[in-house]
Amino acid sequence: MSPHQFRLIEATDNEAGKIAALAAHIWQQHYPAIIGQKQVDYMLDLLYSESALKTQMQEGQKFYLIRIQETDAGYISVSDKGDGHYFLHKFYIDPSLQARGLGKAVFAATTALFPDLNKWTLTVNRKNYKSINFYFRNGFVIDSVADFDIGNGYFMEDFVMSWHKS
Repeated sequence: MSPHQFRLIEATDNEAGKIAALAAHIWQQHYPAIIGQKQVDYMLDLLYSESALKTQMQEGQKFYLIRIQETDAGYISVSDKGDGHYFLHKFYIDPSLQARGLGKAVFAATTALFPDLNKWTLTVNRKNYKSINFYFRNGFVIDSVADFDIGNGYFMEDFVMSWHKS
């Protein structure tokens, strides 16, 4: 299975369960070392349950499954902020497929979906060095530092990063 032969499939609320399962799989492998198991469990329930994902879709986030052959290998979600500015809410790839150029190819394909795109913005945990370095390699810069209270005593301690079309 070549990671470069993928398709981006626009997801509907019928795929929310698939995305929730992917999120649980990916997050359990990546985030406990960064934010701890209790916060991972809380965030999966808060933001990645099937009902939470359906709500995000209804609020305007567009979700795309990253599909290799017939296997869902990850997902992204995007919001249109207007005037060619898009917010990249989620960009997750199965860790077993990372470090092979798939992320870069998916980022390029995602960018191509929006012909009017001039700017991407995203947030990333300040201790998520692997992802931060990925974004640096793909032309993002850090704009600011922000802490977001997500309830239950937890915070998302993030960098706000942006990418501008050259």
